This record gives sequence, structure tokens and C-alpha cells, in this order.
Amino acid sequence: MKSKLYYALYFLYAIVVVFVLYLNGVFTGEEISFVNLSINIGFLIIIGILFFISSISFGRLNGVTYELEDVAIRLQKEYKEANGKNLWGNYRNNDKLFEDEALQDAFNKYRLRVKGTKTKRGASSSCDLEEYINEDLLDKVGMSFFNSAISGTLTGLGILGTFLGLSMGLGAFSGDDIFTISDNVGSLLSGMKVAFHTSVYGILFSLVFNIAYRSLMSDAYETLNEFLCVFRQTAQPYAAKDDESSATMLVYQAGMANSLKQMLEMMKGNAAEQTAGVERIVDKFTEQMQKALDADFKKLGNALKTAGEAQTASAANAADMIEAVTALVEVNRNVQDALAKVMERQEQFGKQIEEQKKMLADTCSDMSDEISSQLYTFGQMRNLYDE
Repeated sequence: MKSKLYYALYFLYAIVVVFVLYLNGVFTGEEISFVNLSINIGFLIIIGILFFISSISFGRLNGVTYELEDVAIRLQKEYKEANGKNLWGNYRNNDKLFEDEALQDAFNKYRLRVKGTKTKRGASSSCDLEEYINEDLLDKVGMSFFNSAISGTLTGLGILGTFLGLSMGLGAFSGDDIFTISDNVGSLLSGMKVAFHTSVYGILFSLVFNIAYRSLMSDAYETLNEFLCVFRQTAQPYAAKDDESSATMLVYQAGMANSLKQMLEMMKGNAAEQTAGVERIVDKFTEQMQKALDADFKKLGNALKTAGEAQTASAANAADMIEAVTALVEVNRNVQDALAKVMERQEQFGKQIEEQKKMLADTCSDMSDEISSQLYTFGQMRNLYDE
């Protein structure tokens, strides 16, 4: 019912046209004011053009709303027939789910997104259809950028007609006495008639259009939400979950552990024999090496002993050097502390010098003032003496 509400605009428009023609004397045979009639007809033509453009967008929006409702009903029916089985497999490659071009284009983008986000296990990552079929799409189809301004435009036309009618009436009104003024009252009233008529139907159209437009958009948004809920319930592709990945990893680890266990059991029987054989080979090899390189091994032992003694002496020298460096660092730290104390004393001495300098300057200033005062007094006394 809400989607048909905008048809009332055409009915109201026809009534207003007939009413304006009647008031201007078209049907009554009275004197017709062609200026008033022309202004009203011009305003009505502009409003009719705006209504025609809006009706095109309303028709498209109604088509999208009806199709969302039909597809939601079809999904529910197929889901029930499939005994609750997810329907994404039926629509994964379906490029004709919607008849409307805008809806089908958005659904195709969603399908490509789902295909492009496959994981190694074949499940798709999280992706919702609302990212593509949403209120922004309905606003675009319903030309919200245009229709949202129609209500204010109609009100503005009514106000414009008001000022235009008043300007016409006041422009034709003139006179210096009561007789001439009474003769021009008719033109003033004619202009006021235009003003009030345009204001009335401009505001009336604005109110009705605003109600129809908001009702239509509200119905479309509600149908969209119902469709999205049905799609999520019946055909939303499942995303790979963390618990499923963890379960897969555990199965893989269990398989690897089983394989290693089998390998250990196979090697367990031959381990003792292999160990004994390796020990005999090592003993034989050592014995032969001892016979062939007995003298060389003694020389190598002596060389290693000498190297160990040299390493011990070097370690002792390194310890002495570390102690010396530590002592030097301590002396350096003491010198730095002493220098810091000297600098602190110098700063205190500098502050004392500044204070004494200031006191000396103040004393000199006072002495200068005192000498000047005494000289002035002496000069005054000398002048008195000379007199």
C-alpha cells in the first residue's frame, strides 16, 4: 500500500489544476485575468515536470522493492524444499537471480568477491551481501539526491509565487486620494490572489510529496532488510571458522605422530645391533689412528698444553688490565666530581660577584644623588651669601 501512495500526487495535481482554472473564471464565464492565469499555469507546469521525473524514479524503486520481495519468497520456498540445505551451490554461478539490472550487477560483484576469497580448504572467507545490495543502492535507484530536494523546491515555489503576486499587486496600486485608491484596489487584490493561490498549493504539494516519498523509501528499506535476513538464512556461503582450522591442524598432527611412531617401532629391533657395530668400528678406527699417529698425537698434546699455559697467562694479564682500567675509571669519576664541585663554587662565586656589583652600583647611585643634593644646597647657600 505504501508503494502506491505517490499516485495520490497525480490525483491532487489534477484537483489543483481544475481549482486554479475555476478561480480564474475559466469555467464560470467571469472576466479572466490572463496574467494571473499565466503565472499559475507556469507554476503548475514546473511542478508537473518535477512530479514526472520523480514518478520515473518511484517506478524503478517500486520494481526493485517488488523483486526483492519475490526473490525472498522464492528463496524461502526452495530452502524448505531442500530440507534446510544451504542454497549457495544453486546460485554460485547463477547470473539471472534478479531481473533488475542494478540488483543483478550488485549480485554479480558479490559472487566474484566470494570466488576471489577462497581459502585452501575451499571455504570462502566472511563476506556479506549487504556490502553490495544495501540502502545506498536503493537511494541510487530511487534518485534520493533529486527527490530529497523536491519538498523544499515546492515550498520555495509557493513562496516565490507569494512575492511575485504581491509585487504585481503593489506595482499596479497607485493613487493620492480615496477615489483613485479605490479604483486600484482590484489590481491589488488580483495580485494577492496569485500570491495566496501559489502559496497554498505549493505548500500542499510539498506536504503530500514528503509523506509519499518517505513512505516509499521506508517500505523499500524494510523489504531490503527482510530480503537480507532470508538470504543469510538460506543461501549465505559458509566461511571457514577458526575451530575448523584448528581441528584440521590437530588431525594433521595426529597423522604425523602416528607415522613417527611406526618408524620408531621399525627401527627398534635393529637399534642394539647397529649400536654395537658402530662401537666396534670406532674402536678399530681409534686403534689404527693410535698406531699411525702416536708421535704426532704426543706433539699435539704438548702443543695444546703450551697453548693452555699461554692462555692462562693471557687471562691473568687481562684480569690485571681490567683492574687497572677499573681504577682509572674510578679516578676519572673522582676528577669529574671534583670538577663539578669547582664549577658549582665558581657559579656561586659568580652570583656573589653579581650581587656585589649590583650593591656597588646602587651605592654609587646613592652617593651620586647625595653629592648632587649637597652641591645644589651649596649653590643655594652661595647665592644667598652673595645677595
